[in-house]
Amino acid sequence: MDQDKPAAPPTRSRLTRLATRVLHGYFALSRGMTMGVRAACFDEAGRLFLVRHSYVPGWHLPGGGIERGETALEALAKEMREEGNLVLGAPPRLVHVYFNRQTSRRDHVLLYRCEGVTQSAPRLKDREIVEAGFFALDALPADTTAATRRRLEELAGRALFSDVW
Repeated sequence: MDQDKPAAPPTRSRLTRLATRVLHGYFALSRGMTMGVRAACFDEAGRLFLVRHSYVPGWHLPGGGIERGETALEALAKEMREEGNLVLGAPPRLVHVYFNRQTSRRDHVLLYRCEGVTQSAPRLKDREIVEAGFFALDALPADTTAATRRRLEELAGRALFSDVW
């Protein structure tokens, strides 16, 4: 009869629980907040650049995390280059800072508006980016994320800026 009972899940040792608690405390103190950048990149024709990742659904504004020792503008240029072979035209303009609670309780996103953006070469598919390109604002892909659409409404002045991504 005892063999019909499901096995109890293994319990973690006191040492493992203590080490986990110490590490979580360390990360909370050493990395009190994480920050990333997103770019609303417009070309001379007013088209918006979007990317589709392999690991999350939908079309997104290009962007990513700010690494230790990196400025926000360095991260912005790096992400634009990596995700789309994009080159800045006019200096980017910081338009808003958002709390991104879907990622974590400590994540923030800086949104930049980038005008006159050009592409140095087509962005080829790889393991991270499966599609990328410029789109007219009235012809965005159907699965453009809700957050991306909200950011565009805010940028166009048709919605108030939210504090939450």
